[in-house]
Amino acid sequence: MIAEVVKANELAKVDPVFGQPSFNDHEQVVFCHDKDTGLKAIIGIHNTVLGPALGGTRMWKYANEWEALNDVLRLSRGMTYKSAISGLNLGGGKAVIIGNAATDKTPELITRFGQFVDTLSGKYITAEDVGTTTPDMDLIRDVTPHVTGISESRGGSGNPSPVTAYGVYMGMKAAAKYQFGTDVLAGKKVLVQGTGHVGETLISYLTKEGAEVFISDINQERVDAVSAKYGATIFTGEDLYGANVDIYAPCALGATINDATVDVINAKVIAGAANNQLAVEGIHGKILQERGIAYAPDFLINAGGIINVYGEIAGYGKEEALRRTENIYNTTLEIFHEAETHNITTHQAAMQIAQRRIDERKKEFAK
Repeated sequence: MIAEVVKANELAKVDPVFGQPSFNDHEQVVFCHDKDTGLKAIIGIHNTVLGPALGGTRMWKYANEWEALNDVLRLSRGMTYKSAISGLNLGGGKAVIIGNAATDKTPELITRFGQFVDTLSGKYITAEDVGTTTPDMDLIRDVTPHVTGISESRGGSGNPSPVTAYGVYMGMKAAAKYQFGTDVLAGKKVLVQGTGHVGETLISYLTKEGAEVFISDINQERVDAVSAKYGATIFTGEDLYGANVDIYAPCALGATINDATVDVINAKVIAGAANNQLAVEGIHGKILQERGIAYAPDFLINAGGIINVYGEIAGYGKEEALRRTENIYNTTLEIFHEAETHNITTHQAAMQIAQRRIDERKKEFAK
């Protein structure tokens, strides 16, 4: 698959959905609109071979509807491989709500979205993501059972962000082990881009271990607060990607490893929570490999969140979720060695392992 960006004014040259570069044999794309609440949402169901498509709902002020469609297609595809490589009996899905979560989100809008989710009869199960919260999931639970990440007081697993951050931390330590010969992060310079719920928890782990942490965020108030809380240094240089650090941890939105950044990155390890970090997987993953930069595939190391909410379906608790998430360390090392052995990128190695599991399930169904 080639995941490249098409400008909005070029849409007339391609088919609106099936012709999108990010369309990857998705099973279903659902457009949801409600005039009364102002809801405009898209649900992408990529693959349900391994089970129902589970993935969070992101609320974001997209520049245009094509940008929203492209995002949900890329994200839902990523969820397929995230669940597959994590050994979960889940498919890949994702949803986006077009709007500013700070100003446009209302209980009525979230409830109406939940009703749309319910019409899919469990083929898609939602959860929280950027711009949505555990209380939002509780509202959705009032109108459909097809939601995870609800409050612990209601029998759910709560906010998945801390478990996501723990998995990223484990993946980062494994990448450091491969690249530097030790997984000890004390003294290592780590740049965390994005100080949201996951980014902040990751910063907490890093500072406790003694890493020298630099942070960046488009929200100045947020970055100031996190800096004061953990003693992290706010990055003030002009060239974020060329920063003289050991580890770069993208924890905001995706595609930060692109044509403009991939050749200037100084970090020797890339390990972060953001989805779809490689703007064009085949091109930018290969450049990182050639430059000797150890890239921990995002859909592997940020899987802690889905491992956590899957417990609501599979019936295990927080302790088991953390145990499974800790195993991301071993899987990450496996991916690095697989890539080195076959002279392929770490992204390719991770995709191949995930795809094998999906193909094996297809063969079982064919019998």
